Amino acid sequence: MTSHTTNTPSTSVRIKRKFGAAPVAVNIVLLVATGYFLLPVFWLVVAATKSRPDLVSSFGFWFLRPQLFQNLQELFSEQDHVFGQWMLNSLLYSGVGALVGTVLAACAGYCLAVYRFRGKEAIFSLILGSVLVPATALALPTFLAFAKVGLTDSYLAVLLPSIISPFGVYLSRIYTQAAVPLELLEAGRIDGANEWQIFRAVVLRLISPALVTVFLFQFVGIWNNFFLPLIMLQNDRLFPVTLGLYSWQSQISRNPQLLLLTVVGSLVAVVPLVITFLSLQRYWKAGLTTGSVKG
Repeated sequence: MTSHTTNTPSTSVRIKRKFGAAPVAVNIVLLVATGYFLLPVFWLVVAATKSRPDLVSSFGFWFLRPQLFQNLQELFSEQDHVFGQWMLNSLLYSGVGALVGTVLAACAGYCLAVYRFRGKEAIFSLILGSVLVPATALALPTFLAFAKVGLTDSYLAVLLPSIISPFGVYLSRIYTQAAVPLELLEAGRIDGANEWQIFRAVVLRLISPALVTVFLFQFVGIWNNFFLPLIMLQNDRLFPVTLGLYSWQSQISRNPQLLLLTVVGSLVAVVPLVITFLSLQRYWKAGLTTGSVKG
């Protein structure tokens, strides 16, 4: 009896140690993964504050004589303020492209979720299949088609292909099926509302979390798009910021001062993405969760 009462606490301690080690290991793995992903960002922040000699000669992961504001002034004054033009172009391509793409995805997803027509499932399967096609594979055929109608080297050459969002159509459909009761639509029709009024006043409000998610993904995708502007544009005043920084990076061997401007420009280029994520995170998290559970 005495032996039994003596062993019980030690067994309990061993069990607690066994299962208590798991969260510690998980936390360590998560901490290492977080550091791995944040380390390049930290290097970028540190490097953007340095002078050109310090950038190549000092330790890369710590500050040395910071001069961020001077670097920003040089960045925005280089080549007749072309970097500001690149940022505005990226905001135009990403903002307008994501907004129009989200509206089109909402309309298409709503139609596929609510209405019955011949070939609906075949169309949806085709849309799902197009999600798997890499955008780079479509860039060259898109360029040839735009060249036929004379739209290359223009804002429309980047903007028009960017409004297509198969993933947005997919998410809009499954979210509409989960969040919009058909009885509510019938009640609207009985009250005399037409289809457009029902969609605008009722459906858009109910599926707004999914639409924010679609907008966010579309915005980030267009902002980071590189290959399509590369083959479509020749005029550097039409470049998005990604292509503009690449053009500077390719000239570093001839003009070494562009190395620092490229680093500072890369830091400035991620600021709109961070602001967009932080301002919309409470909406897109809800959209992703509902779609994954009820789709």
